[in-house]
Amino acid sequence: MSDNSPLVGILSGSASDKPIIDKITGVLDSFDIPWEYNVLSAHRTPNRCAEYVKGAEGKGIKVMIGVAGLAAALPGVIAAHTLLPVIGVPGDGGPMQGSDALHSIVQMPPGIPVATVGIGNGRNAAYLATHILALGDESIRSRLAAYREGLGDSE
Repeated sequence: MSDNSPLVGILSGSASDKPIIDKITGVLDSFDIPWEYNVLSAHRTPNRCAEYVKGAEGKGIKVMIGVAGLAAALPGVIAAHTLLPVIGVPGDGGPMQGSDALHSIVQMPPGIPVATVGIGNGRNAAYLATHILALGDESIRSRLAAYREGLGDSE
């Protein structure tokens, strides 16, 4: 890519989400998709979180990914402040091992959707973001098509 401006904005509510973040960024890096990551909590840093999300589109970001566990409010807060597509990744920690986070993210109210992947499945969040970006970027689409063709060879 000629421009290294981030196309994907990744937020997590806690630095402890780093293993999931690494899965996301690994996939995005494999498709040469620029990203940026910030720890911004929907509860502990709500104003900074809202400010970041409101400015994301102006920076060229096309897709947002929010990783959150427990009450998992972050993806919904992201969606409340932007028209960009938002992908939620339920964290896999806590006493309910992510089932609480999953239900919090998938049960968004009508009109404020958040696409949701499986518990702890950062890779699928990145693949979904890649599919969204491929709609408007032929080079990403080409890399995605090659990747998808190679999936049959790996099994």
